[in-house]
Amino acid sequence: MKTFKIKLIAFLAIIAFVSISCNNDDNDSQQTAQTILSIAKANPDLSSLVAALEKADLAATLNSSGSYTVFAPNNKAFSAFLSANGYANLDAVPVAALKEILLNHVLNTKVKSSDITTGYVKTMAKGNASASNTISMYLEKNTGVDINGGKANGGATVTTADIEASNGVIHLVDGVIGLPTIVNHAVANKNFTTLVTALSYNSASGFVGILSGTASSPFTVFAPTNTAFTSFLTETGFSGLSAIPANVLETTLKYHVVAGANVQSTSLTNGQVVNTFASQSFTIGLTGGAKITDTNNRVSNIIATDVQCSNGIIHVIDKVLLPKF
Repeated sequence: MKTFKIKLIAFLAIIAFVSISCNNDDNDSQQTAQTILSIAKANPDLSSLVAALEKADLAATLNSSGSYTVFAPNNKAFSAFLSANGYANLDAVPVAALKEILLNHVLNTKVKSSDITTGYVKTMAKGNASASNTISMYLEKNTGVDINGGKANGGATVTTADIEASNGVIHLVDGVIGLPTIVNHAVANKNFTTLVTALSYNSASGFVGILSGTASSPFTVFAPTNTAFTSFLTETGFSGLSAIPANVLETTLKYHVVAGANVQSTSLTNGQVVNTFASQSFTIGLTGGAKITDTNNRVSNIIATDVQCSNGIIHVIDKVLLPKF
């Protein structure tokens, strides 16, 4: 019996030692987990990103504790970005501009690919339109993930997802993601294809150029969905956008735009009269949900708010607003 007790004690001691060793191994593994910056530095194809982060004084941020998502452009993407914007090299990019571009690739939360759904998220970048509301990013989940409509629209596509880091996650992308304008965001979201077509129809008024630029910006755009346009055509009896007289379409589009203001949803008040780019106004109502009453006493619901762009902000509405002609 005494021999059995000795063997039992020895066995328990071995189990305890193995358990402690495993725990120590786990702790060591956690302690040696690499940060986002460390992983980027170890990848030769991300050397331009690392150089950009260091130049913009953001390297320390992505080397610190936290929970970030980084959409990381490769070297080829950075070369294309420099060429497209007329920069001879990375040193030629102004630091302030570079910092905002890089922050436009970072979310202040960890989002794995399995957590992504089609819709808007907030980056850490700020454009010129707002001092407080950060730039929105549109993620479209298909077989993969497109960002802001993909490379053709100034965005990118995820090429490798879910590279785990101690302070978040990295998704490799094939393009440098530019700060999206109102037009970029409208093009990226398939719910606005009719609006984009309408903006392009009356090319003489230059709407696409106006809402892509900074002159008269910031803009606040109340953007009707495709369904809203379909209902509008039925209501007005036009067979399609091409059947709408140019002056009617132009005035209607201008009636959805406020020039010179980035009006966030928190600034809307009940009974507020909003003056538009069409030199006509509409009224905000907040009772029973945010809505707009146009000059023809028609009511449109505001169904999504605060899509922040570099040159303004978008609020989504479910009915086309109709001005006086």
